[in-house]
Amino acid sequence: MLSEAKVRAAKPQAKGYRIADGDGLHVFVTPAGGKSWRYRYYIGGRERIMQLGHYPDMSIAAARAARNDAMAVLKAGGDPIEARKVEAAVSVSRTAVTFELVAREWHTLQRPKWVASHSANVIESLEADIFPHIGNLPVRDITAPLILSALRKVEARGAVETARRIRQRVSEVFVYAIASGRAETDPAAILQKALAPLVKGRMPAIITLEEVREILIKVESTPSGAVTRLAHRLLALTAVRPGVIAGLPWSEFEGIEEKKDPVWVISASRMKLRSHYKTDEARDHLVPLSPQAIEVIAAVRPLTGRGPFVFPNDRHAHKPMSENAIGYLLNRAGYYQKHVPHGWRSAFSSIMNERHPVDRHIIDLALAHTPKDKVEGAYNRALYLNRRRELFQEWADLITDGLQPASDLLVGRRR
Repeated sequence: MLSEAKVRAAKPQAKGYRIADGDGLHVFVTPAGGKSWRYRYYIGGRERIMQLGHYPDMSIAAARAARNDAMAVLKAGGDPIEARKVEAAVSVSRTAVTFELVAREWHTLQRPKWVASHSANVIESLEADIFPHIGNLPVRDITAPLILSALRKVEARGAVETARRIRQRVSEVFVYAIASGRAETDPAAILQKALAPLVKGRMPAIITLEEVREILIKVESTPSGAVTRLAHRLLALTAVRPGVIAGLPWSEFEGIEEKKDPVWVISASRMKLRSHYKTDEARDHLVPLSPQAIEVIAAVRPLTGRGPFVFPNDRHAHKPMSENAIGYLLNRAGYYQKHVPHGWRSAFSSIMNERHPVDRHIIDLALAHTPKDKVEGAYNRALYLNRRRELFQEWADLITDGLQPASDLLVGRRR
């Protein structure tokens, strides 16, 4: 067997030569003086030479270990050189399969079952908070601490609930990676109890008339895109769920401005319903539109009327607005943890119930809350529509009293 001293002392000759160590392992010395470890073996009666590494980068002990690994493959009936090629290919493939690649593939597969606004929200949350941290890493190499570090940054800005939703989405990506043979474990699953606790409670909302008027004034004087400000005003006027505004297609407003008593028909597929109800047209939700609401629609049409969405994404016009856009606008206007987009539903309910306590069940219908008579509520979507129109008109008159016209929100403003 070779010693370190003997390998070191080997001198170059006119032709390359071998110095044997044992069991096919030898050092090959080139005429230029280079030294490399090689393993000679026979398969099918043919001699094959396998390069193991260069001396002194590879020590004698490491060379013998590599020789032993090759011998084990040979004894198992394989060819060590071919086995190494396969291993190298797998290694390259593993590196190429990044978390972002798998996540986008997963998102594409899930997209058909989601409404457009939710689909956009899912991928945008990953693009903003996950891909910059682990997106380019091989999916098999990602650990729980790496994911937790990314989620802590989300928590640090006060978005505790968002961090929990993102963790769930990352976990679903890993489940898909496992099912498709590109990962063995889901490191996001064990993080559920490691995240900051979510304090359950009512969403923050301002519910007095004087203060909600002030919200509109402050929001509309806050620097932002005109489309976002108009989306916020329409949200306030209609008291629908924020996600309904974010994913609003122009198709739901076709011909609406020409009608005497315009009604916005929100498709059941975009409502908060059980999945098996989302294809039932009888569960479409009707929202009577006040002239103030029609004014908002008319103001935004020149900006976005050629695209599919009334309020598109600021960067990608073919995608819906992010559900967070209106919330960020409220935060910038000074309403962080005081009033959220969903708070307009609470404001409408509180103020209108106080003014018309006998209409409580009609106000619930206007907000698409489940009525006590579930059968009647589900199959008579026009129930009390005239009274609902009166209530929405009164609400619009109350909150826009003294407010600038919707068209003024476009003057000198970027989208």
